[in-house]
Amino acid sequence: MSGPLAASRALWNRGRLDLTSDEILAQLLDRGDLGDWRELFALASRDGELRRRIVAIVRRVPIGFPGFWLAAMASLGEEIDWSEPLPEETGI
Repeated sequence: MSGPLAASRALWNRGRLDLTSDEILAQLLDRGDLGDWRELFALASRDGELRRRIVAIVRRVPIGFPGFWLAAMASLGEEIDWSEPLPEETGI
């Protein structure tokens, strides 16, 4: 895949962008910059499967700004259970 996300600094340890990889998607959600997040949001606005994967990743992987991502996906129509606990940051 090419485009703005392929050049993301969050992918410093990756050879290429593969949004089918949950690990790479989690890395972009956690370490991406505002431009990366805008691009992910735009892609998710057109791809229900990507929205569901983002919600699932936020629910199981401790990333920065989990509430932001859940709210963003809710704004695109994903059903969010706000009472479900989020994973805790480890501080590593």
